[in-house]
Amino acid sequence: MLQLSHVTKSFAAQTILADVSFVVNAGERVGLIGANGCGKTTLLRIIAGDEQPDRGVVSVRASVGYLPQGIALDDARTIGAYIRAGIAEYDDARQRVEALAARMAQSSSEKLLAEYGDAFARFDALGGYAVEHRIEAILAGLQLVAARDTPIAQLSGGQRTRVGLARLLIADPDLLLLDEPTNHLDIAALEWLEKFLREYRGAAIIVSHDWAFLDATVARILELDDQTHRVAEYAGNYSAYVEAKAREREKQFATWQDQQDEIARLSNAARHLRGIAKFRKGGKADTGDGFARGFFANRGMETIRRAKQIERRIEHLLTDGRVDKPARSWQMKLEFGAMPRGGQIVVALEDVGFAFGSDDLPGRPARDLAGRATWLFRHVNLTLQHGERIALVGPNGSGKTTLLRVIAGELAPTEGNARIGANVRIGYMPQEQETLDANATPLALIRALAPLDETQARHFLHFFLFEGDAVFTRVGALSYGERARLLLARLVVSGANCLLLDEPINHLDIPSHARFMSALDAFPGTILIATHDRAFIDQFATGIWSPVEGTIKRFVDRGELGR
Repeated sequence: MLQLSHVTKSFAAQTILADVSFVVNAGERVGLIGANGCGKTTLLRIIAGDEQPDRGVVSVRASVGYLPQGIALDDARTIGAYIRAGIAEYDDARQRVEALAARMAQSSSEKLLAEYGDAFARFDALGGYAVEHRIEAILAGLQLVAARDTPIAQLSGGQRTRVGLARLLIADPDLLLLDEPTNHLDIAALEWLEKFLREYRGAAIIVSHDWAFLDATVARILELDDQTHRVAEYAGNYSAYVEAKAREREKQFATWQDQQDEIARLSNAARHLRGIAKFRKGGKADTGDGFARGFFANRGMETIRRAKQIERRIEHLLTDGRVDKPARSWQMKLEFGAMPRGGQIVVALEDVGFAFGSDDLPGRPARDLAGRATWLFRHVNLTLQHGERIALVGPNGSGKTTLLRVIAGELAPTEGNARIGANVRIGYMPQEQETLDANATPLALIRALAPLDETQARHFLHFFLFEGDAVFTRVGALSYGERARLLLARLVVSGANCLLLDEPINHLDIPSHARFMSALDAFPGTILIATHDRAFIDQFATGIWSPVEGTIKRFVDRGELGR
């Protein structure tokens, strides 16, 4: 179905892919992992035909559907019209069958019957009436049934991702290329997608930071190494890959340690032999005995020859036979320094409501056709206490981002008050990364927030994996994962003691994801995080806020939320 042979790709002087080769067979589910910016998206674009390799061959004997990361749908159509445009051939075939059936109801002929038979055979080959059932199932799973008449221009980023995914899945290609498909999906849609992919007839290559999602959907892992730019293959899901990598690392470390011991032993032997040779040359040459001088000179030369042989063996071990010490796994270092503690009550929401309309004046509720206000949520009375970790959970478009923006002070509530406690410093990380200046550099952004000289700022950015000249790269040229790391760096350097995080782990690679969650666990302040990450919710959240029945309520855990 898919075969890559010796694919190589570079941008300017930077190598992205080097001699990449692998095969994906029909029906396989493959996870593609690697550090942010290592070339995963470039590899998918090459397979999809959107990018050309510098060298190598890509052989695709299948229909391909590609869902890019950060999909941008600037489209004037409704959701329903956009999705059906992806199956235009099927719709043409169905309309042809229905038109011929209508003609046959009036009169029939052998020619008309033959035309109908050919048209129906084509329609059936494209899926027949089962396609309509598939469309309804996918729209229901991605919670788009009620919104099919909604213009795409009115959708949030998360909703647009679901629309793009729906169109792709409805088209039913032989090979799915999914670049971070779980970004912006709520828990219900995420669990539905897991089930869908397990039952999907075609093959899939999936890039995801969600290890639980990979565990549930793939049976093979391709790891793209950011140092060698090559792909290594591992059988099994992500958990099996982690175990295999641990065994590899232990084996490599043991081999490296054995080689270090061997080098030390040989070095000592060579020094010992050279010491003997020096002694014989200096200690026996003055005896006056010509025979002794010749004997010891010959023995000294033999000793030096043996020493040189050992030294050549050491040189081989240090060059061609070198075993490298296992490198530290790619991950982000995230540490929160000392920060002032605020009051016990960090945020108090007092009868807060918000009604949103693009044509309305700030602070004025939107109105429906009958003149009534259309509220996103109302009568929210919640308190965020010092040290709490609250997960903000709910369907896309239910008001999670809006609530965070109200608390952050970016939006004024339509009614009620969002009161911030004494000495509370809010750090807000938006979902869409729109707060980053595309023309700025990581170095400039950090220095604008803190009194750091260039050396100090570069040292700080090093902890977020911005090294060397990467600190001078324009934000617009960074990958989505790199921009996410930069947003986290800004939170850390600002000294915030209350974090408002809107899907913060979208676009982070898996080790950075795990490191980020560990850092949040150690964070001494307060956290309100909109997330669909089930591991975080179950392991770290001390409570849940969720939009229900037109307001936002507090729950103890996910189990209570589902009841």
